[in-house]
Amino acid sequence: MYFQKNVLRTIWEVAVKIIFLLQIGVGTLANVILFFYNVSPILLEHRQRPSHTILTHMSVVNVLVLLSSGIPHTTAVFLLRNPLSTLACKFSFYISRVARQTTLCCTCMLSTHQFFTLFPGRVECLMLRGRAPKVIGLFCFICWIFSFLIYIFVPMTITTSQDMENDTDFQGTWFCPSSHFTSCMYILFSISDAMFIGLMGWASGFRVLLLHRHHQRVWHIHSPDGSHKFLSEIRAAYTLLRLVVTFVIPYMLNSIFTFYITYFLDTRLWLIQISHILASCFPTFSPLLLILRDPRAPSFCS
Repeated sequence: MYFQKNVLRTIWEVAVKIIFLLQIGVGTLANVILFFYNVSPILLEHRQRPSHTILTHMSVVNVLVLLSSGIPHTTAVFLLRNPLSTLACKFSFYISRVARQTTLCCTCMLSTHQFFTLFPGRVECLMLRGRAPKVIGLFCFICWIFSFLIYIFVPMTITTSQDMENDTDFQGTWFCPSSHFTSCMYILFSISDAMFIGLMGWASGFRVLLLHRHHQRVWHIHSPDGSHKFLSEIRAAYTLLRLVVTFVIPYMLNSIFTFYITYFLDTRLWLIQISHILASCFPTFSPLLLILRDPRAPSFCS
């Protein structure tokens, strides 16, 4: 029995190391490619679209999520000790939370923008007549400021294993635990998250529903150019829906794990590792979905 436990523990440790390395390596590379795909039209002022601005911010935020939380966790797994000082732990945890919140805000903005493109009218005339990238860029910076402010007091709640008396049992302690969250903090975080996720899900689902109904109405019309353009819209809508699903499911599971770990002070290592893997899923897979959808991607990738 003891031998079986050691074997399972070894297999789990190897699997966690591989997953962490793949998430950091593949996710960072994919986000760098996504960044250059979308920043080049902005710098060259060539066919600049509002989505280019949003995806540029999203790629930067995804890299911050992977590096701020991925490197400390990966270092801890390989070195089996606390690699961070108290100040570094506070900083990395704060940046990871800010980046995570900004990712949620930018993804919600992308879904909402794609939804409004279906309704040409006064709003579109005011925003999309050459000024949309600037307006969207302003909203992206507001997302950053909102995320920095909402988590400004979080570093004060962070302790490290260096602050604990028993520093030998690292396998049972979280090296960046937050142990002083109050009910008001959870309510504040929950309200903002629920607002963004609800708006994101509503906009994406309603957009897919409208496009699907319109697709059924015009399917009998034989217009090669129009049908090709509409099929592109259908593919874009379903890509966006997959992007939202890829975000919401790991995000909700990670929130459940984080709440349980923080509120009940359950610092078992496997819980923390699963929570981190879930938090890094969207920054790893979302750029791959967006790159494969991009028409500039190589044909063998698409």
